[in-house]
Amino acid sequence: MLRARLLPGAAAAILLSGLGVPIAATAAHAAPAWNATTISLAGSSSPTTGYFTPSGAGDATQAEFPGQLDEPDGPAPYSGTITDRSLSHGNGKGASVTGTARAKSDPGFVTGFEGLNLYQQRYARGGNQFTVEPPDQALCVGNGYTVEAVNDVFNVYGSAGGSRLPDNTAANAVSGFPRDVHHAVDLNSFLGYAPAIDRTTGVRAQNVTDPTCIYDAQTQRFYLVVLTLESRPNGSLTLVNHLDLAVSQTADPTRSWSIYKIDVTNDGSSQPTDNPCPCLGDYPHIGADANGIYLTTNAYPWNSNGFNGAQIYALSKAQLAAGAPAVNVVHLDTFGAVNAPSDAGPTQPGFTVWPAHSPGTGSYDTSNGGTEYLLSSNAADEATHPVAGTGGAYVSNQLVVWSLTNTASLGTATPALKLTNKLLGVNTYAIPPKQHQPGSGTAPGVNAPQGHCINDTSTALFNGQTGCWRLLFGGQPAHNEVVSTPDSNDTRMQQVMYANGKLWGALDTALNPGGGGQRAGIAWYAINPSTTKVVVQGYLGAAGHDFTYPAIGVTASGRGVMAFTATGDTVNPSAAYASIDAKLGVGAWGIVPGGDGAAPADGFTSYKAQVGTPPRTRWGDYGAASVDGNSVWIASEYVASGCSYTDWGGPFFAGGTGDNLLGTCGGASHGPGSRTALGNWSTRISQFVP
Repeated sequence: MLRARLLPGAAAAILLSGLGVPIAATAAHAAPAWNATTISLAGSSSPTTGYFTPSGAGDATQAEFPGQLDEPDGPAPYSGTITDRSLSHGNGKGASVTGTARAKSDPGFVTGFEGLNLYQQRYARGGNQFTVEPPDQALCVGNGYTVEAVNDVFNVYGSAGGSRLPDNTAANAVSGFPRDVHHAVDLNSFLGYAPAIDRTTGVRAQNVTDPTCIYDAQTQRFYLVVLTLESRPNGSLTLVNHLDLAVSQTADPTRSWSIYKIDVTNDGSSQPTDNPCPCLGDYPHIGADANGIYLTTNAYPWNSNGFNGAQIYALSKAQLAAGAPAVNVVHLDTFGAVNAPSDAGPTQPGFTVWPAHSPGTGSYDTSNGGTEYLLSSNAADEATHPVAGTGGAYVSNQLVVWSLTNTASLGTATPALKLTNKLLGVNTYAIPPKQHQPGSGTAPGVNAPQGHCINDTSTALFNGQTGCWRLLFGGQPAHNEVVSTPDSNDTRMQQVMYANGKLWGALDTALNPGGGGQRAGIAWYAINPSTTKVVVQGYLGAAGHDFTYPAIGVTASGRGVMAFTATGDTVNPSAAYASIDAKLGVGAWGIVPGGDGAAPADGFTSYKAQVGTPPRTRWGDYGAASVDGNSVWIASEYVASGCSYTDWGGPFFAGGTGDNLLGTCGGASHGPGSRTALGNWSTRISQFVP
């Protein structure tokens, strides 16, 4: 068992907001208020590519998606979403807004570069990877290093964007040629697992997803957490899943890391019998105070509908930083912790309870034996209808402010934490509509070559046949694809910081900017958590535009930058930003230098022939911001490069030339490519001084 033993002293209670009535640890239909355990050091690893057999001619499998099986007439479509679940399938009506005043914080751009992209993700480890979208953005910066991870690949950069990891190009052969993935290492290698898929045998290994990370200046360590799903060799999931927490052993992330694992399969199992575990510990995120590292998940039952509440895991930061063989962990279940209407009865569970991280070494709240703050929203069905899994109005004017106190006890033999929460009235927010991009709803043009290919029946191919669709499918699909409307988020809270005595957060919301109809926008907040009062709040939206997946970074002085993706009627998916401070709020928005979208989203989740009807263009599922001294580093998903239909087809089109991998646009030199056949996402990393 990963949880080695129970520790004495587990006698705390969660307080109902506003009532001060303790919920007994053994109350019916409620999980224990908290459970103290230890986890053992699982081993160590480093960002080095593990063993693999290069993929290419003679591969036993052509499967491109986790869970996909090879079919006689070619790969079947992706069968559905594995992680980053959402129960809410509608949207609410948002507020009407105009422009926002320019804030005092006027960030100065320092540098920026393209981060990890789909080409690097797919062709790391000799091509023994699946095609994955969305990326799920992790970013943490410190000690002169910029660490980035996405689904499901990892890199470490210097300040100008060059990788600090060893060059692995020569050994990274795919289809007979070395592939330059900018030294990136797959997360399976980083965590010590076999390849996600061995393409020469078809054997699957662990499915690693949802990376997120922080750099903690106090301990001078990088902390990265992922959700790992155990898989059988044939790709079927065992339903066992765990959080893998990697901790750098020094301030140098290119060297060794300690690995710890927390089994989350049955966390939430004491919830209502309508939604029994085993559960999926979805959407993990990470925060820290002076004493602890805090991981949170959303627990969904594997075998029924509904939601089993956000789970919180508090770990001793000092023990983790030291690479201790055993580390204290306190597990807290948020189900029943908020006094508000729900189909679960008089209470509702926490949903995406995001833990705060603080800049530098002097921004922590040390009162009450050490306090960690967390923030969540409650417009989604997970919060309002966790048993039925549907039925909400998708609108709210409340946030939930959580306080976890006595965190200094995490380093003792008897941790004794107390979790409380308060409802905070805020401006109305609502689940937003999907994003628009140029051409949404119309047939894909040649600037969206995969979509154009699915519809094409006339292009001459290298083998004398006609119809580009034959390059992607064994059986003929319908030729009725359109440019998609990418995902917006579902009002779940996004990255939270505690800086300058305030709690900062933002979420996606429906807005009506300039009276032009409902669009996706951002609601943002600066809160005084000690008084549970809003310091300043507001919206960010613009007519003809959609803003999604915000992430706020704030320096110790209270000046910050908010990252997000911007799309619109005339704007391809772009990496955007705005200033933020506690006096005037959010300032004018803009696209980061070099962050202009070069083409529409053209990923496999955009098309009915790939994912079924209706398609759900996956985007996000979160951005990231990291504070390093006076600098704020931000990262968002965008489309970095365009690719013509001719270059996408390359030698697979009659008379064409280029890469022997379809869709990379890598040219005759065989890369590095700007995309893959099935997608074109990338990430943008930027440094600002606010």
